[in-house]
Amino acid sequence: MEITELLNPKAIKVVGKMSSKKRLFQDLGDLAMLTYGIPLGDAVDALQERESLGPTGVGHGVALPHARIHGLSSVVGAFVRLETPMDFDAVDRQPVDLIFALFAPANSGVDHLKALALVSRTMRDRDICAKLRANTEAATLHAILSAGPSTSKAA
Repeated sequence: MEITELLNPKAIKVVGKMSSKKRLFQDLGDLAMLTYGIPLGDAVDALQERESLGPTGVGHGVALPHARIHGLSSVVGAFVRLETPMDFDAVDRQPVDLIFALFAPANSGVDHLKALALVSRTMRDRDICAKLRANTEAATLHAILSAGPSTSKAA
């Protein structure tokens, strides 16, 4: 599995400032709807439901919100880069500016976990995060993310 299998280049957005998690989830839902045809309400509700179980801010300015959606056939992603970091209740209490959301089929077990592990490994790479923070073009951000690690390279 590779990032290119999860993330359509059209599902990437750079935003100046975000007022709240709710607004961020709305933007992620918009990306999911426009790119993958996921109903907006389903995407937003599923992200908020998952977040209510515990924050998905994993530290170092990164958040990995994820949700299961009925009717999806494969795991897909959306990426938002914030120019102004926002509070996300992250584990390290640092504001977040890199958000990689995953939407998985309701019954996906292993694929969802593999995708989450891949995205987590990619977003823990300090060089990748530095490059993401230094660029504002969606195509460049997709190229940076796509050049990251893949599950076949891990061992």
